[in-house]
Amino acid sequence: MSAPPVSELVEAATAAARGAYAPYSGFHVGAALLFDDGAVVGAANVENASYGLSLCAEANAVARAMAEGRRGGLVAVAIVGGRPDAAGAVVPGSAPVMPCGRCRQMLHELAALGGTDPEVIGVAEGGHTRLPLSALLPHAFGPANLA
Repeated sequence: MSAPPVSELVEAATAAARGAYAPYSGFHVGAALLFDDGAVVGAANVENASYGLSLCAEANAVARAMAEGRRGGLVAVAIVGGRPDAAGAVVPGSAPVMPCGRCRQMLHELAALGGTDPEVIGVAEGGHTRLPLSALLPHAFGPANLA
């Protein structure tokens, strides 16, 4: 399998962000997970009036992938975040959006099930930052720690 270009994964994350429910922050986030079989699973953030119950796009994408039976095989993640313009398109800010600590842990667990270290692509206005997940979450706790 040849991976789709980064631009296609970023576009999938951008499309997912359009589905965000963010009435409180106005900040829409979309995440797209790429798997080794070429499948892409996307999701958006969902806010709640009880802020602690809000869900990040990355967490929603991981949950969706797991619900579809995916266990491992994660090779890349693209994240797009920003405020929507008048047409509803998400406009990334000047800094790339990267996963929060909770989402880094969730991504690690999914990746660890397949022994991968996915590339994380955080999109910003005019470019993106690419880092392996292990650089964002060094010495991660995962399934192997429970053996």
